[in-house]
Amino acid sequence: MIYLYAKALHIIFMVCWMAGLFYMPRLFIYHTEAKQKSDIEYQVLHEQFAIMERRLWWMITTPAMCITVASALTMLYLSPGLVSQGWMHVKLTFVAALLVYHFKSQHIMKQLAIGKSTWTSSQLRLWNEVSTIILFAIVFLVIFRSTIDWIYGVLGLLGLAVLLMILIKLYRRYRKSNK
Repeated sequence: MIYLYAKALHIIFMVCWMAGLFYMPRLFIYHTEAKQKSDIEYQVLHEQFAIMERRLWWMITTPAMCITVASALTMLYLSPGLVSQGWMHVKLTFVAALLVYHFKSQHIMKQLAIGKSTWTSSQLRLWNEVSTIILFAIVFLVIFRSTIDWIYGVLGLLGLAVLLMILIKLYRRYRKSNK
């Protein structure tokens, strides 16, 4: 019974965590593009984006990450046999990558807040897709577990990454043509 509560919390807070990770780079993009405005406009936007980013990060994204990890550890404690399964090793590797993504995003947020970020909006658009690719990998691993054909899975992820890059380039062209 405790396992099922932990699993429910894990799913709920994973969704909240991912929502924060999806929206935060969007704010970074807007924050970065605000530099193209006048100094007065930028200052107002900079302050507003810094507040929005801090609130999203510290009130939703990071607490959701902590609860997601805590509920996962609870499930692994209650069902230690999961750790011996190959698919779980791969999943935990992707989760580790997601944690790195989380803390790198936190670093970007802090750099933007002090006006020292060197990321362009195009780079941030690509950065935004990293969490999507990791999410796809984790969900497919959990659903298919040991029946997944790893070669097709890797090729599928690479195909998804290429598709996302193409869509980003098309969107960039669309934006330029509508200016």
